[in-house]
Amino acid sequence: MSFIFYSQRIKILYLLLITSLIFSACNQASQNVTPTEFVAEITVEETATSLPVSDGSDKVFLSIEENGYAHLFVYHPQNYPLTRITTGEWNDIAPALSPDKTKLAFASDRNNFWDVYVMDLQTGNVTQITNSNEYDSAPSWSPDGLFLAYETYINENLEIAVVNVDSKEVIQLTYDSASDHSPAWAPDGRHIAFVSSRGGDSDMWLADLDLAGDERYQNLSNTPFASENYPVWNFDGSQLLWSSISQTVGFSGLYIWNANEPTRAAQWIGDGMIGTWNENANQVIAVVSAPNQYFITSYDLEGKVLQASLPLSGRVRGLTWGEAKLPDPLPDSFIQASQTNPQPLWSPIVTPGPEAPNQRWYVVDIEDVQAPYPQLHELVDESFNALRTRVIIETGWDALASLENAFVPLTTKLEPGFDDDWLYTGRAFAINSLMASAGWMVTLREDIGAQTYWRIYIRASVQDGSLGEPIHNAPWNLNARYDLDPVTYEQGGEYARVPAGYWIDITSLVSAYGWERLPSLPNWRTYYKGARFSTFVLTNGLSWYDAMKELYPAEALATPTRVFAPTLTPTPTPTSTPTKRPTRTPRITFTPSSTPTITPLPSSTPTPPTVIP
Repeated sequence: MSFIFYSQRIKILYLLLITSLIFSACNQASQNVTPTEFVAEITVEETATSLPVSDGSDKVFLSIEENGYAHLFVYHPQNYPLTRITTGEWNDIAPALSPDKTKLAFASDRNNFWDVYVMDLQTGNVTQITNSNEYDSAPSWSPDGLFLAYETYINENLEIAVVNVDSKEVIQLTYDSASDHSPAWAPDGRHIAFVSSRGGDSDMWLADLDLAGDERYQNLSNTPFASENYPVWNFDGSQLLWSSISQTVGFSGLYIWNANEPTRAAQWIGDGMIGTWNENANQVIAVVSAPNQYFITSYDLEGKVLQASLPLSGRVRGLTWGEAKLPDPLPDSFIQASQTNPQPLWSPIVTPGPEAPNQRWYVVDIEDVQAPYPQLHELVDESFNALRTRVIIETGWDALASLENAFVPLTTKLEPGFDDDWLYTGRAFAINSLMASAGWMVTLREDIGAQTYWRIYIRASVQDGSLGEPIHNAPWNLNARYDLDPVTYEQGGEYARVPAGYWIDITSLVSAYGWERLPSLPNWRTYYKGARFSTFVLTNGLSWYDAMKELYPAEALATPTRVFAPTLTPTPTPTSTPTKRPTRTPRITFTPSSTPTITPLPSSTPTPPTVIP
């Protein structure tokens, strides 16, 4: 197989391109779908195959989340240190630089629905390319810049389509019950790499347009317990870069597959959840993920770190790298966006009340929330209330009205292994896990280093494309460990089918309000509660012990004697005074019980959520 450009101009019918990806690799024989005929032609111009020479003007375009919205940024270490170029209460994601380096394709929900747009980098003008109520995203340019391959949500499934940038005519390419997404158009115009769950989990696949039938598709990664994402070709199509999150053996990070040795496994080059090449493909920009923080760095192809890690404000939703020439001064829209400073989403409000002993803090009630103890630390309750309002807006229903746990008094014994749990501090809450049983919540597994974390998605109440996004990768089924399969039990579950519908990434949303996810306990594979997938904490930089000292005296933490935390309506805690002989009590006294009255959680089959207008 050759990925080098043809030495002379070739002309192919676009109909051939369309028919080449019609059928899937897994259930091809059972489907017999014929796409609408489209007779436009693609001309692949003769292109030099010599190594590009960089003039030092390489710029990285990124989509970064801040305050719960994703905006586009341009980055150059000397000229543009993370300069914002879009802003607004919407999301701009998945940037892709055009082959002539003058335009930037991206996806946005700025008009309430997700569509593909193209930005002129000289003027800042934005043109809408697709226009539908379905989700359109992840654009990838054809080598001549006339077409965009992209992912689209059709018939409750992600598929790959192509749109003519000028005529806006759209043709669907893949027809498969699995999730097909993240296309990357090879420089030769004859191959498309994409991510698909047709093999059970998210693997990297290659479609060869010169082959037919099942031979057309090749699984490049074929990793049963790993999830691949974000494919991107180098300048001549001889190498393909992607990211992988491994659940078992192997390394998570960035991998390079060599097209000249197609049967050889991809080679790991370094950490990273997403990466891209520079112009001459001798360096890779990588976004590295910590449990609750993201950084940008760069490697050479031997894995040597070339740039110190730069911390980012939030999760990266796509990046591209190339020699784009920006005007000086920048377009007005870029300047306005760069001067926009995101405002804090919340601030603590201290409620006046009786003075707590020794300058300790109170826990306060959170209104209209069902939980065993609907209380939180006085310095974090405003963050929770603001987050809850935002979740209502994003999901269309009050998903945080019922919690599995919020504050847990020190007098309450938690499950084994949770003696030092953050719920005791009043700075944590646990989403009601019954939503997972009811089909309103799914979890995606993310192993970072030796620890396991989870990404939580909650289903939008309105499924018309105006709220949320489709889930791309296979979630993790924790309950599969009970299916009496030894391998599944040892792994703590297995990949589940990608669910249909539109979902909201709660993990990303809560991080905008300062909350962090916690790692699973080391024994989570055999101890279900040890997964700790639904708990979030707002530490404010405190250790667990320091956070506990904000509520309790030090002696209460050093002895097994458990006491209540102070509240705005403190209740006296009776103490027993030892005497040498019994004493007579002249009247009846009421001894408060140390066992709280627990409000029951909702049933395992909750009623559908109320849509918030």
